[in-house]
Amino acid sequence: MLTLSAVSKNFGGLQVLDGLDMTVPEQGIFGLIGPNGAGKTTVFNLITGLLAPNDGAIEFYGQRLDRMAPHRITRCGVARTFQNLRLFREMTLSENILVALAAHPRSYALGALMPLRSYRAAERREAETAREFLAKVGLADKSEFLAGTLSYGEQRRLEIARALATEPKLLLLDEPAAGMNSAEKLLLMDEIVTLRESGLAMLIIEHDMRFIMGLCQQITVLNFGRVIAAGAPDEIRAHAEVIEAYLGRDETRSGSTL
Repeated sequence: MLTLSAVSKNFGGLQVLDGLDMTVPEQGIFGLIGPNGAGKTTVFNLITGLLAPNDGAIEFYGQRLDRMAPHRITRCGVARTFQNLRLFREMTLSENILVALAAHPRSYALGALMPLRSYRAAERREAETAREFLAKVGLADKSEFLAGTLSYGEQRRLEIARALATEPKLLLLDEPAAGMNSAEKLLLMDEIVTLRESGLAMLIIEHDMRFIMGLCQQITVLNFGRVIAAGAPDEIRAHAEVIEAYLGRDETRSGSTL
């Protein structure tokens, strides 16, 4: 589905990614982890067109994403969430979803040119569609609440619902569990598993090792912009270079696992 080939990115004299090779297959949940500053969010920014690589290629179903504008990448079927929430806090949850629907080619953005009865019918259909996306993250009962009144965990889930409204084939989640308590994390894990069962592929950046190890079938580990390990969770837990990157050389020698 998604292939990054020899992707490099630098900012002046700072080499953030150095010849990154990574593949995300169709369907499933995949992890991208590494210490702070490893280059994880830069990978997401490159995939979604917010940054352009200095070298290498990024392909999605054979199309070169690194040559596309962000809105075209979204229409190809790639959506994301951000580390820092980017919601319209003074809008309702439904209105936040409608903003995403308006960017979709099948939206009724030209509804003002339609006969009044047809326009109102289109509005009702979009409102129902918004509730359906909110239901995917357990927020349908709060569709008319203002986004700013939600708890932090609920706002995270709203951002996921808004990304889903673009109807992606691949969803990039950047630290989706950040700031959540244990109960919220368990609920989010269940929702992510349900999304996987619907056929959606997900690539997740997350610092909570229990969260990421419990969800992902394959994990790629970055350190200083390079891949140091890739494999199943059990392999990553026991990988010496990964343990050293996270815990230090002494822990590697003692035979620790993550």
